[in-house]
Amino acid sequence: MKIEVNGEAREVAASQLDAVLAELGWGAAKVATALNGTFVPAGARGETMLNDGDRLEVLSAMQGG
Repeated sequence: MKIEVNGEAREVAASQLDAVLAELGWGAAKVATALNGTFVPAGARGETMLNDGDRLEVLSAMQGG
Protein backbone atom coordinates (compact mmCIF):
# COMPACT_ATOMS: atom_id res chain seq x y z
CA MET A 1 0.00 0.00 0.00
CA LYS A 2 1.15 3.55 -0.63
CA ILE A 3 1.36 5.91 2.34
CA GLU A 4 3.21 9.13 3.12
CA VAL A 5 5.83 8.91 5.87
CA ASN A 6 7.25 12.19 7.14
CA GLY A 7 6.31 13.84 3.86
CA GLU A 8 7.83 11.12 1.65
CA ALA A 9 5.82 8.64 -0.43
CA ARG A 10 6.54 5.06 0.68
CA GLU A 11 5.28 1.62 -0.29
CA VAL A 12 4.65 -0.71 2.68
CA ALA A 13 3.38 -4.27 2.94
CA ALA A 14 2.05 -4.12 6.52
CA SER A 15 -1.29 -2.61 7.45
CA GLN A 16 -1.01 -2.27 11.27
CA LEU A 17 0.90 0.73 12.56
CA ASP A 18 3.28 -1.27 14.77
CA ALA A 19 4.15 -3.57 11.85
CA VAL A 20 4.68 -0.60 9.52
CA LEU A 21 7.07 0.97 12.03
CA ALA A 22 9.04 -2.30 12.21
CA GLU A 23 9.06 -2.58 8.42
CA LEU A 24 10.48 0.95 8.15
CA GLY A 25 13.18 0.34 10.76
CA TRP A 26 11.58 1.98 13.79
CA GLY A 27 10.42 -1.22 15.49
CA ALA A 28 12.47 -0.88 18.69
CA ALA A 29 12.87 2.90 18.62
CA LYS A 30 11.18 5.22 21.10
CA VAL A 31 9.18 7.43 18.78
CA ALA A 32 5.96 9.44 18.74
CA THR A 33 3.49 8.74 15.96
CA ALA A 34 0.64 10.63 14.33
CA LEU A 35 -1.67 9.20 11.70
CA ASN A 36 -3.43 11.73 9.48
CA GLY A 37 -2.66 14.45 12.03
CA THR A 38 -3.92 12.54 15.08
CA PHE A 39 -1.53 11.35 17.80
CA VAL A 40 -1.41 7.56 18.23
CA PRO A 41 -0.15 6.37 21.64
CA ALA A 42 2.36 3.50 21.64
CA GLY A 43 -0.17 1.17 23.28
CA ALA A 44 -2.65 1.65 20.43
CA ARG A 45 -0.26 1.00 17.53
CA GLY A 46 -1.01 -2.74 17.37
CA GLU A 47 -4.70 -2.09 16.77
CA THR A 48 -4.31 0.97 14.51
CA MET A 49 -4.85 0.09 10.86
CA LEU A 50 -3.44 2.11 7.98
CA ASN A 51 -5.11 2.62 4.63
CA ASP A 52 -3.80 3.50 1.21
CA GLY A 53 -3.02 7.23 1.09
CA ASP A 54 -2.66 7.72 4.87
CA ARG A 55 -0.14 10.23 6.22
CA LEU A 56 2.15 8.96 8.97
CA GLU A 57 4.46 11.19 10.99
CA VAL A 58 7.18 9.58 13.07
CA LEU A 59 9.13 11.79 15.50
CA SER A 60 12.03 10.87 17.73
CA ALA A 61 13.38 12.82 20.66
CA MET A 62 16.48 14.89 19.98
CA GLN A 63 19.37 15.12 22.39
CA GLY A 64 21.92 17.82 22.54
CA GLY A 65 22.99 20.80 24.40
